[in-house]
Amino acid sequence: MSSAKPLPRSLEGWIKHLDGVRLPVPAPAHERVRRALGDSRRSLRDIADLTQESPALALSLLREANAAGSLLSSPADSLEVALTRLGLQRAEVLLNRLPAVPEEDIPQALRQLLLIGQHAAQQANGLFAARLARLWQEIHWCSLLFLSPLWPLLANHPDLFATWERRVMAEGEPAGKVERELLGVPLLRLCQGLAEHWKLPDWIAQGYRQLSDDRRLLVQALHIARDNEHPLHQQQALDANPTLSRWLTHPGNSVLLANGLAVSAHAGWSDDHSLRWQRLTGLFMKLPLGEVQQLVHQQAAQSARQHARPGLWHPAEALLWPWSEHRLRREPPPAPTPTAGALEDWRRHCGELIREPSPFANVVQLSACARDALQSGGMGRVLVLLADRTHSRLVVQQQAGLPREANGLQLDPAQSQVLRRLLSQAGQLRLGPDNAAQFSALLPGQLKGLFAGDHLLLRSLAVNGRVAMLVVADQGGAPFADISLRAFAKTAQCIERALSSFTKRGR
Repeated sequence: MSSAKPLPRSLEGWIKHLDGVRLPVPAPAHERVRRALGDSRRSLRDIADLTQESPALALSLLREANAAGSLLSSPADSLEVALTRLGLQRAEVLLNRLPAVPEEDIPQALRQLLLIGQHAAQQANGLFAARLARLWQEIHWCSLLFLSPLWPLLANHPDLFATWERRVMAEGEPAGKVERELLGVPLLRLCQGLAEHWKLPDWIAQGYRQLSDDRRLLVQALHIARDNEHPLHQQQALDANPTLSRWLTHPGNSVLLANGLAVSAHAGWSDDHSLRWQRLTGLFMKLPLGEVQQLVHQQAAQSARQHARPGLWHPAEALLWPWSEHRLRREPPPAPTPTAGALEDWRRHCGELIREPSPFANVVQLSACARDALQSGGMGRVLVLLADRTHSRLVVQQQAGLPREANGLQLDPAQSQVLRRLLSQAGQLRLGPDNAAQFSALLPGQLKGLFAGDHLLLRSLAVNGRVAMLVVADQGGAPFADISLRAFAKTAQCIERALSSFTKRGR
């Protein structure tokens, strides 16, 4: 958190802090709506349909309409009602106050949360809108805006999303503990407070009240939902509890279910949280679990076709993975630091590399010394490849810690954007959980097969401005130890000096 002022630590402080945040709107959507507002041929319905393409803009209009309404008027529950109350001229003034920016300039955390909301709206439309046709509009808008209390938080403090996701969804820390450390207040309580302050549709606030204040009925429903294979037993249990039965059939629960499905799928389809929401949806719809899962997966795929964006995660991607795979995994501990003896060996090998004149009779000897230096500096798996004169082929010269088949490996840089970039000039690429998904698809499959894991270093080394060697190394896929990263950087410099000295040897 880089804010100069300390962040609030109370509910009232957070509401005041977030209430005035102006959410960024993608420039193309901003321009389309601006033109529509000035076009007398456009109906309110046309303008509302255009506005819904930018959920942040839709929220801003609803908030403004509800803030301007009288105490006697009911909150606006749709964009058409909001536009009617504001009037087109005032709506245009509000639009012009909002920052119009390229989509890629909007914080990634905010774009990711907006995508989760769009996925939730698709689940709600596909699962419940037809069954509750009279209420489809309320179901759609409440599902899309359910997570909107978090949007200004992530617009101003995007790092909070990554921290919460890692600690709660990946590492399994209690959500309440993490949220008290980060915010000072529970996240559900903050969402409920903002939803009530902004006068968002009551189904949204009701969902947060159910999650934070009155979990009793939800827990009872989840207990019955576990017996999904015996629908008669489930119905008998509901008949014996009329209060629970009335609560379960309330149409507003569709909004809570849709968002529960979307948020839990963000972590993994086979996650316990995801399975609980699927069973609860089955109880609500009176469908077996297998049929619910099929419908939910279909809606996820439909959402991905409409809403997926480069650089953002959509759970539909994981439907192609083995069922036990999870995008968010507990990070393994960092690799151990090299021993004192190994570091002494590393210094000796580096000393050989920088000796002048070059002590190496051929490139094989030089690359073997480079391999030994990298390994003694802490790299458990090492691949040293030589580039030919035309940079059309990379051939393995040395390897350590890898299967025997790595010895004969040859790579075609034309098939990999990453390799082409590294061969164009000396440089380094470090892969970690934050960018592994982005770059992994751009690496040759043979290389990925040898270096399983999310932590990898690729370094190209040049002689007289021309790349001659590529080094690929990791510490068994574990997060790198700091001392090993420093040793790797120093070793790379020593190898470049060795290459330069070797080329001068025969002059």
